[in-house]
Amino acid sequence: MADAPRRIIVGISGASGAVYGVRLLQALQALLDVESHLVVSSAGWRTLRHELDLAPADVQALADVTHELDNVGASIASGSFAAHGMVVAPCSMRTLAAIAHGLGDNLLTRAADVTLKERRRLVLLARESPLHLVHLRNMVAVTEMGAIVCPPVPAFYQRPATVQDIVDHGVARALDLLGLPHDLSPRWQGLPEAS
Repeated sequence: MADAPRRIIVGISGASGAVYGVRLLQALQALLDVESHLVVSSAGWRTLRHELDLAPADVQALADVTHELDNVGASIASGSFAAHGMVVAPCSMRTLAAIAHGLGDNLLTRAADVTLKERRRLVLLARESPLHLVHLRNMVAVTEMGAIVCPPVPAFYQRPATVQDIVDHGVARALDLLGLPHDLSPRWQGLPEAS
């Protein structure tokens, strides 16, 4: 994969936190050598409209390529499609469960399954609270398969002043896990010496 194009697949599922997927697409747009591929669940489209007042065309304009959820013959459904990795932002518990159990029942979960089977980086911004035992077991299962569960938890040591600061920190963590550059969030420099 060293010479593969830097293609990132972005899945947006129906969990609250659609802003994470949108902000990720915006950050990827700023990276000229990255090609983004978008797939959104049916509930994801509803959440994007409800939380952000965004129509499908608004979100699709942020991606280089958009794939329909039911198109399991799309390029991202195959391991021969050279992708750098995939992020599901946000990742609902339904989507997490489907990935944990290998249910490629739509293009989003199929692309995630392909990402795992090809041993590529899969980052899941899991959004739910509180968690029950099945949620936790599914997180263990995907972690054992090679995925990274990365709930977008605020880092208050950075003293966020706005919701945008909190969102940017969560997206920055996902970009770090993909090895992609960004300037969304400051790097921790350590605490100053006590005087």
